[in-house]
Amino acid sequence: MTTPYDRLKALGIVLPTPPTPIANFVTHVEASGLLFLSGQGPREADGRMHTGKVGGGVSVEEAYQHARVTGINLLAVMHAALGDLGRVKRVVKLLGMVNATPEFGDHPKVINGCSDLMVEVFGDAGRHARSAVGFGSLPGQITVEIEAVVAI
Repeated sequence: MTTPYDRLKALGIVLPTPPTPIANFVTHVEASGLLFLSGQGPREADGRMHTGKVGGGVSVEEAYQHARVTGINLLAVMHAALGDLGRVKRVVKLLGMVNATPEFGDHPKVINGCSDLMVEVFGDAGRHARSAVGFGSLPGQITVEIEAVVAI
């Protein structure tokens, strides 16, 4: 049986150390069989953050990759919280926030970067409900922020 770790390896993904919170909150809370993950951003393993406005200086394709990086950070938090990604029964919900220009309208295409990753890693258990919305700004002017709810 293929595990989430086998799939990550096949994708060439190494989970980074989970980012530390930037304010007065925790990275996750477990309650009633659910794991609630605080919003994560597009932080590369070397600490570099992707910033800018999608629809301005950042393309949909670039932002898709930023959402994928954000998904990797969510997976890193899941792994740290659970000790084993095999404990994930289902990715229940994602909320994807896009730092976008007022006229930008392809928010779902951006957040697909994270959604596609969840399906690649968890198979059908990675299919989830989702919201993809635009914001006038995000902390540090990051391009995307995504939070998740996971059944365990």
